[in-house]
Amino acid sequence: MQDTARLKPYRTVEKTGETEYVISRSRFIGRCFAVHDEQEVLSILEAIRKQHWDARHNCFAYRLRSGAARYSDDGEPQGTAGLPILEVLTKRDLYDVLVVSTRYFGGILLGAGGLVRAYTRSAADAVDAAGLVSMEPCTVFSVHAAYPNWSAAQSVMERFGTVAHTEFSDAVTCRFFCRATDAERFLKALTERTEARVTAEAVGEEYFGFSITEET
Repeated sequence: MQDTARLKPYRTVEKTGETEYVISRSRFIGRCFAVHDEQEVLSILEAIRKQHWDARHNCFAYRLRSGAARYSDDGEPQGTAGLPILEVLTKRDLYDVLVVSTRYFGGILLGAGGLVRAYTRSAADAVDAAGLVSMEPCTVFSVHAAYPNWSAAQSVMERFGTVAHTEFSDAVTCRFFCRATDAERFLKALTERTEARVTAEAVGEEYFGFSITEET
């Protein structure tokens, strides 16, 4: 169990994303990962280097909530690969994210400006493929409702968070993630909407990732 009073919202990626494109015969493979610490970063980098041992460059950047942020040009001219990748993460305010862009050189030099644009696109495309989520502190409720009251309970929960798991037996029980700042309002709204016929018991505090549907 986590203490939501100490948790702060942050943005990250929902899943692993992978994209690929070719420019001037150079092939760029972009990968984006949700990570938790530098040990996990190192493990992923090692696996990618083994997989793409024949690539000219495996450039990367990562940014963690711990404050750690690193990047590597991996042999590309200084500032043309790792830093542009990191800037994609910084501009989108993403944490606990690693992006790796693998380049198979096609024999045509892109120049410094071309490399910056190529690695920026590779990173941005990989992040888009991974999808963005806002990790928000939530109070977790166990909600119990008789079938006649379930629809009303759902209408209230849709306003304050998301249902992660539902069981249907003699009644309906679900695990509901409510944004911590809305917990009191949720309980009040649930009581009023269902005339106190639905119970909601707080059972913990955790982060939950809410999808970000539009990039602003």
